[in-house]
Amino acid sequence: MRILITGVSTRAIAESARASGYDFITLDYFGDYDQKSWCQNYSLKRDFELPFSSAALYTASQGLAFEAVAYTSNLENHPEVVARFAAGPGEGKRPRLLGNSVAVLARVRHWPTFFGFLRRQGIPVPETIYEGQCPPRDAPRRWLRKPVRSGGGHSISFWPEDQPPGKGFILQEYVRGTACSASFVADGRECVVLGLTEQLIGLPEFASGRFRYCGNILPLIVEDEAGQTTLLAQVRQIAGSLTREFGLVGVNGLDFVLNDGQVYPLEVNPRYSASMELVERAYGLSIFDLHVRAVIQGELPDFDLALAGGLASARFHGKAILYAERDGRAPDTRDWPERGVRDVPFPGESLTQGGPICTVLACEPTRDACFASLVAHAKALQGEIYA
Repeated sequence: MRILITGVSTRAIAESARASGYDFITLDYFGDYDQKSWCQNYSLKRDFELPFSSAALYTASQGLAFEAVAYTSNLENHPEVVARFAAGPGEGKRPRLLGNSVAVLARVRHWPTFFGFLRRQGIPVPETIYEGQCPPRDAPRRWLRKPVRSGGGHSISFWPEDQPPGKGFILQEYVRGTACSASFVADGRECVVLGLTEQLIGLPEFASGRFRYCGNILPLIVEDEAGQTTLLAQVRQIAGSLTREFGLVGVNGLDFVLNDGQVYPLEVNPRYSASMELVERAYGLSIFDLHVRAVIQGELPDFDLALAGGLASARFHGKAILYAERDGRAPDTRDWPERGVRDVPFPGESLTQGGPICTVLACEPTRDACFASLVAHAKALQGEIYA
């Protein structure tokens, strides 16, 4: 079975598929230098000269041969496009959809449905004001203006109260705390939590915008053993409830804020998520294989995050996305993959201010050492780029 893996970026999930021996091709926007060297990749940017859109991915896929489709970001926000992938070209056998169904995506990414369910379960969530509404003026809260079709922190800002939110945006109560994510694999009824990570958001060390996602560090640090146990129990309960309510299958990500030991869910990413390559590196799990087995066979792994050392690891794994400080061009990047850099631009490629350049990885004995290693790696690359 040849699998088409598609989304805005497919390098990390493709590495997992390759390690597990799957037959696959990839279609994404970037078509990075390193990925094109080891797998069959088609790029909207390079091979089709198209700007990114989910619809463009579908259009570009029509000339490719595959029997199944696995999608990643940001197709979860476009169930109508996922439906077109699942329907196939209209002739012959339809491709197998390796992921959450169109109906599941439509429900779990519908914010009134998502937050309404969590509230009914007694799970605390940030107050959310949906499109066309405004918060009460006497509410002593700070609000975030977020796109309805959210992803990666793009276009999120604090809401200036003298302006309307605008079409296509919601307002959400700003909850202070640590930005976190959880990875889990589900069979529609039950789930297994695979990892907990700290999210790196809006850090100037990586030239990231205010709320822009720029990486993760695994494991997530909690002060004491009791707090670790409580945190994992909360995440398992929330992930399990969401799995049963929405019928989630395969690997999924849960973004949340951790405030004084309490988990505040923000969203489910019902597909492969960026932090999962750290889970794979830390615990020796094949994320893509777990995903396929859960979807096709309803099989969940015999894995216990607490027993695997996921709450008190002797090693910390990190990744960071380096963004462009200003317009420029990539230097000679041909040796970057050998130096542990991923999502590598081609030598001489044009770089646009605010756009992603590459991903750096680190593994160190402490959280602070891991973060410092990511920063040092990014700084060295910036020196080459802007020399």
